[in-house]
Amino acid sequence: MSDPGIDEASAGLTTQPESDVTSPNPAGIGATGWLRWAWRTLTSMRAALILLFLLAVAAIPGSTFPQRGTNTVEVSQYIARNPTWGPILDRLGMFDVFAAPWFAAIYLLLMVSLAGCVIPRARLHWRAMRAQPPAAPSRLSRLPEHRTLELDGSPADVLTAAETVLRARRWRVRREVAPSGESTWVAAETGYLRETGNLLFHLALLALLVAVAAGGMFGAKGQVIVREGSAFSNTLTQYDSFSPGRLFKADRLVPFTVHLDQFRATYQEDGMQRGAPRDFAADVVYSTGPGTAERKATIGVNEPLAIDGTKVFLVGHGYAPTFVIKDATGKVLLDDSVVFLPQDGNFTSDGVIKIPDATPQIGFTGVFLPTAERDPVRGGFSSFPAPLRPEVFLSVWRGDLGLDKGTPQSVYRLDTSSMERLGLKDLKPGQIWTLPDGLGTLTFTGVSEYATFNVASDPGSGWALAAAVLAIVGLSLSLFVRRRRLWVRVPDTSPDPKVEVEFGALGRSEAPGLDEELDSVVAAVRRAVEGV
Repeated sequence: MSDPGIDEASAGLTTQPESDVTSPNPAGIGATGWLRWAWRTLTSMRAALILLFLLAVAAIPGSTFPQRGTNTVEVSQYIARNPTWGPILDRLGMFDVFAAPWFAAIYLLLMVSLAGCVIPRARLHWRAMRAQPPAAPSRLSRLPEHRTLELDGSPADVLTAAETVLRARRWRVRREVAPSGESTWVAAETGYLRETGNLLFHLALLALLVAVAAGGMFGAKGQVIVREGSAFSNTLTQYDSFSPGRLFKADRLVPFTVHLDQFRATYQEDGMQRGAPRDFAADVVYSTGPGTAERKATIGVNEPLAIDGTKVFLVGHGYAPTFVIKDATGKVLLDDSVVFLPQDGNFTSDGVIKIPDATPQIGFTGVFLPTAERDPVRGGFSSFPAPLRPEVFLSVWRGDLGLDKGTPQSVYRLDTSSMERLGLKDLKPGQIWTLPDGLGTLTFTGVSEYATFNVASDPGSGWALAAAVLAIVGLSLSLFVRRRRLWVRVPDTSPDPKVEVEFGALGRSEAPGLDEELDSVVAAVRRAVEGV
């Protein structure tokens, strides 16, 4: 039988560690720990680089798909041509990338990451720039570059000469004279601007992000179509589309007026690139406010008109056929040019005409061909973008235009749900169409051109430019400035007239030329001490 005492004692024995038996399960890092971990991860340089890469990737759709901020009409046409994927891409924000929530989230995270990463580093670098160079290592011979030579002179003369030479070369110098019996040395360091440039680059990048964000919040963009001989004023009611920033106020619009005198376009006339645009420009007359003198200007490709911080860009053009429409009594219902929107590179253009004052109301849908050609398979088409043989194909509709329902309508689309088509006609300039059922006449009198302008107000553009310049300066400093450390050591006592001097150098970057730089310093110290 077993001893009861032994059994009681052995009942408490175990092979597990004592902490596992007596301590409860260890707790997690807690909410504070997780927040600290998330902040450190977000403000790391790796996270900043990943977010910068994501921002670049996120901007790709902005150059792949048409954007509402630059061409609303093209966005509508893209969605119409792609009825399946168009609405899906629209819901994902692919047609307004730079205002999409997911793009803004990446943008804000990158700003926070850069701020949390760079600002603490800037404080550390400020302290490092004010600190003295480090003391000389105990064995200079272990450094990548090491020199030893004997000079005629005292240790004090050698150290003084080394200090003078290094200071003349704009090195930061620290001289140490040790107690008797030990060695004395001079430490020097240069290239602090390398890290300064690195920090300047990242701070400038942060400032650039802030400037772009400020421009987006306080600025505005608008698009307007102006026909030859017409003008537009910088007011909200004049724009075909307008995208203000969240903090934009209408009273910040610069009061100016631009009149389009003439639009000029040239195209490649032969070869494989026949029909490709060579150049186009708009001759305008503008005034900067009521009662101010008018000025002439030409707005070209990448040559915007700048007026008090607002820029007017030429982004597109097209044709506006001119019509005269009369009713059965001869009353003129329309005498004006009508904007037709281009559908291809040869400017085959679609447009509509609405006559709400007619009784009954009538409307026209049309296709304009600048250089009309006919084909048995394709039918009518344009073979060249210039108006060499202009022709227009029109369909006339009668009924309710739907303008009295209170529902907004596009001026480039005719709602034919409550209308009937009466006829179809092709016209050349000067021809007259007698409309069916005694509705009157339509005369195609000619064609003019129009220009599409983007008007942008960006108060952060100047700051963004300054930040970009500083970023280039900072990047140049970080690439071309060399970080070096150098030490000179001599014994503090020596009975001989010659003193042995040790030189050692260390490169804080991978830039070559450290050996040549050290040899140059050694030669300069020798000349200063011995006068040779």
